[in-house]
Amino acid sequence: LPLPPPSRLPTMAVRCQFENSHEIGVFATLTNTYCLVAQSGSESFYATLESDLADHIPVIHTSIAGVRIIGRLAAGNAHGLLLPNATTDQELLHVRNSLPDKVEVRRVDERLSALANVISANDYVAVVHNDLDPETEQIIADTLNVDVFRTTIANQPLVGSYLNFSNLGGIVHPMTPVDEQDELSALLQVPLVAATVNRGSTLVGAGMVVNDWAAFCGLSTTSTEIKVIESIFRVNDAKASVLVDEMRGTLIDEMT
Repeated sequence: LPLPPPSRLPTMAVRCQFENSHEIGVFATLTNTYCLVAQSGSESFYATLESDLADHIPVIHTSIAGVRIIGRLAAGNAHGLLLPNATTDQELLHVRNSLPDKVEVRRVDERLSALANVISANDYVAVVHNDLDPETEQIIADTLNVDVFRTTIANQPLVGSYLNFSNLGGIVHPMTPVDEQDELSALLQVPLVAATVNRGSTLVGAGMVVNDWAAFCGLSTTSTEIKVIESIFRVNDAKASVLVDEMRGTLIDEMT
């Protein structure tokens, strides 16, 4: 997927909050092709996300199943979006009409209905809760266009709460053993680091949202945590790599 123009790319991970909550991954879902945010909430939160994202991808205000914790209910990537069965027809229609045409949307009849707690995915791989229904696993593979693996993170079954990864890198629960990190990294084909957000919170899925060129984390995230996030997700590199490509292109044009 092409990156946005470098002049408009964020150059650092951005701290923000949703009303009084620093668990911003509870109220937003971010991929390379769209962003969902909870409606009727914090104007400053919307402004922060939209200033960095709205020129490149749609920022869609919605509820899911009538509630605002959309970041824990919806799971998706650049190819697709999965919504719980309790999503209303009106919400489904609104989201579908707001998304790019190539993004497939599916309602999933799954007992573990907080989908983002039990699914963690980038554009190539998804890891899921061990007790997920086999039919749901097939829907994930088809809709998100990914390989699906069942696993735990540091013996925790909620993989979406304790793992957060993009196509470039990811962070896992700080108590994840090194050999498990290595195994997971090989499975996902991205570098991983054990880290926290929001001043020591292990809920790395709920505490931040990230794609291949932007990262947003809770307001209480420390500068040390920010450095780890920017490093592993290569937030600065995204802008640098696009600039290098542009410079190389200009140089070649001048030489020919």
